Amino acid sequence: MKLLLDTNIILMTAFNALPEKAVAMIKDPVNSLYFSSISIWETVIKNALKKRDFQIDPSRLHHSLLANGYVEIKLNSRHSLHVASLPGLHKDPFDRILLAQAAVEGLTLLTSDSIVARYPGDIIHVV
Repeated sequence: MKLLLDTNIILMTAFNALPEKAVAMIKDPVNSLYFSSISIWETVIKNALKKRDFQIDPSRLHHSLLANGYVEIKLNSRHSLHVASLPGLHKDPFDRILLAQAAVEGLTLLTSDSIVARYPGDIIHVV
């Protein structure tokens, strides 16, 4: 299975705080793992807010993902245009573009967000 990890799953991975189901899926060698350039952008924004509970270096995160064999999906116009077809269940632009990228690229979105999990498409919700 081709899994696109949402930003929260990526951050949980960095902190070794993933739900067991997600760990099993990520460790399964049958699955291919993807991350979005949008997730890196989101971590850059969160890091710039200088919150004490957010101590992630986006450059190190990006390097670590690539070093561990994750494939980067970069934003393109097809992804942006697909957002218009999504129902208005969620207002978070980062999540909406991840949903669009998964749909356009034929990937399964792995998320811990219960609202994102309500969207149509190939989505796996882990808690």
